[in-house]
Amino acid sequence: MTKKPTKAVAAKAASRKPEAGGDAAPVSSRAMRAAERRNAIVEAAMEEFIARGFAATRLDDIAKRAGVAKGTIYLHFKDKESMFEELVRTVIVPVVAKLNALPPPTGSVRDLIEAFAGNFLREVIGTRRGDLVRLIVAEGPRFPSVADFYYREVVSRGIAGMRALIELGIARGEIREKDLARYPQILVAPAMIAVIWQSLFARHAPLDAQDMLRVHLDLIFGERRTT
Repeated sequence: MTKKPTKAVAAKAASRKPEAGGDAAPVSSRAMRAAERRNAIVEAAMEEFIARGFAATRLDDIAKRAGVAKGTIYLHFKDKESMFEELVRTVIVPVVAKLNALPPPTGSVRDLIEAFAGNFLREVIGTRRGDLVRLIVAEGPRFPSVADFYYREVVSRGIAGMRALIELGIARGEIREKDLARYPQILVAPAMIAVIWQSLFARHAPLDAQDMLRVHLDLIFGERRTT
């Protein structure tokens, strides 16, 4: 016959607290490892896409570079295209999002545009972001869905932000050419030229992208007056 625990023993057992993090720690640890694997896959995908191009990149090569089994990739991404979209979201979208998060200008509209564009050039030219942009320019026509995604997530947001700044500049009298609001692409043209030039011709004729931006803004806003 089994003895029932005494009241003292039962009370002691009931008063015991579970070890701190006993249940949460394993869950947190698993989530952390999953996040690390996902980040490793994204990093490997970026290197493979840049080195081989979108069409030639294979999931096997990404898995090998990331140090994971190919099946692990499917736990995070359904295909190569969704992986590329994640790259755009994490690497490029945050840079463009800064444009729409700019505070109302206390100075001139030109100052605000110059600050954003200058920062954009620093974060894109000569970086992996620039490599991704060039990849989209080169292979977008062959993969319309990739180009469509990039337009929705990056281009349309950038164009909307630039148009809003142009319209503010026109309203303030800083920009005389009112039709510029119809073509905000003109405002960001130096950035695209600099990205493409960097990969194709920089070794022949280095380009000072920041100074080109200054000259470009002089054409739109007029030369800065020196005091």
